[in-house]
Amino acid sequence: MRQLSFSTERIPLKINKDYLQSAIFGINDALVSTTGVMVGISAGTGDKSIIILAGVVTIMVEALSMGSGQYLSLKSANQYQKKPNQREAITSGIIMYLGYIIGGLVPLIPIILLPVGTSSVAAVAAALIGLLTLGYAKGKIVQVSPIKSAIEVFVIGGIATLIGLFVGSLLGV
Repeated sequence: MRQLSFSTERIPLKINKDYLQSAIFGINDALVSTTGVMVGISAGTGDKSIIILAGVVTIMVEALSMGSGQYLSLKSANQYQKKPNQREAITSGIIMYLGYIIGGLVPLIPIILLPVGTSSVAAVAAALIGLLTLGYAKGKIVQVSPIKSAIEVFVIGGIATLIGLFVGSLLGV
């Protein structure tokens, strides 16, 4: 009888580097920016509808801006290298757009579901957990230590988030 053997060797994922970059950038930026905007606005007002409006507007405007910016920058780089690949640029732009929306929903959902007093803390916690998760996933995908990658993304994104929150609180009305 023939024995089946299973290899424990990891098979690397074949992911387009531009697509990976777009996804990581879009999700990370949304986690940091959207959280900063909503928590900053909530420091200045207790009106939940204004905070939600600010979050939704931020997510939509930034997702469109970043998605179109990614498309234009990648298309420009391809044109410069004389390697026209518009499909890759379009796909990368769409991934950036969707990544931003997904990342932006992470802090928005607690704002929608919870009372104003606790929603800001929950939004920050959700964003920080999102950064850890993003870093861990990145580590797995690029085959580096997922824990180190999670800590790196958490620390860098966390510092950016805290600075944004500090400025928002400082300038709150």
